[in-house]
Amino acid sequence: MKNTNVLISGASIGGPALAYWLDRYGFNVTVVEKAPALRAGGQAVDFKGETHLTVLRRMGILEDVRRLQTGGTDQEIVDADGRRLAVIPGEFTGGEIEIKRGDLSRLLYDRTAAGCEYVFGDSITSLTETADGVHVTFERAAPRTFDLVVGADGIHSNVRRLAFGPEADHVAFLGHYYALAELPGDFGPVPKMYNEPGRMVAVGGPKAPAFFVFASEQLDYDRYDVEQHKRIVAEAYAGMGWRGPAIVDAVRRADDLYLDSISQVRIDHYARGRVVLLGDAAYGNTLGGFGTGLAVVGAYVLAGELAAAGGDHRLAFERYEEEFRGYAKVARSGNAGPFLAPGSPARIRMRNWTFKYGFLLGLMLKMTDMFATRITLKDYEPVRQAR
Repeated sequence: MKNTNVLISGASIGGPALAYWLDRYGFNVTVVEKAPALRAGGQAVDFKGETHLTVLRRMGILEDVRRLQTGGTDQEIVDADGRRLAVIPGEFTGGEIEIKRGDLSRLLYDRTAAGCEYVFGDSITSLTETADGVHVTFERAAPRTFDLVVGADGIHSNVRRLAFGPEADHVAFLGHYYALAELPGDFGPVPKMYNEPGRMVAVGGPKAPAFFVFASEQLDYDRYDVEQHKRIVAEAYAGMGWRGPAIVDAVRRADDLYLDSISQVRIDHYARGRVVLLGDAAYGNTLGGFGTGLAVVGAYVLAGELAAAGGDHRLAFERYEEEFRGYAKVARSGNAGPFLAPGSPARIRMRNWTFKYGFLLGLMLKMTDMFATRITLKDYEPVRQAR
């Protein structure tokens, strides 16, 4: 088999999931991650439908994920006086299995660390494709040459920028931002969600960080300046009713806060030469609840096609796109911003009706299951390579 020396950028979910399969197929894998270590905790992510569960089962981690699951928790939608307007059932927010992103990342890392090389606290600075490889330079490490490079480094993918061009050419802002934070203070044992036109906040409960979604013009800010992020969120929620003053105060005092746009990746092909994209770097992040499942299933398909093609990257990347583009279409058609933070009182009421009337919720859950299972998984077992 050729092209067995693979560099993956990104050690969150998609990168380690791909590393798991490539290692089993006999590839030599290096994973580089900008963060100094695995990120702990974080928001809950979920898996839904038999396709997701099948991939987890084939990876041998389904029972571990079940063991670490947070469990879907019902969430109350309340008005400014704290009165319950509707209940969002845990099965809607948490899929069939819900797990904290950090716990899933750690699980995948533990399954791959022995067979793969992980380099934390470093980042790719250039990619130069040659006739038989990709010459890679790093911020800290010495230059190296790899057969293939995979960008599994999120919607703001550094690999995509280096290989495909500026982010502005491939990422479309969808009019909303979201933020996650572990807030100091006690916001109650029951998760609650409150809306005003164009902004939503969800707090409380034992397992999830505070979650914010708000409409905005596109902002110019430093993605690594947490204090600036806190100011942006505090300003966006100034004057909010319900428990707004306490929440804004807690935002200012939070140890950490993550802010990002709800955006959509629009790219013609997942691969260019010896470089290929996986997860949010390729399919985008519209906050629709499919990102983690797409990354894990995408890793399974990409690795399987590389193994089936004997490392022929041109054939494998073509088959990966053929198999996966239709399935990933859900990320190009959704945008959770207007659903989570409707722009008017009337639209807030309409959204709440979704959870008050069972037939509407049932229809949404059926559609979700349809999107999550709309791919026929190949069984790549026969082409596994011995190391």
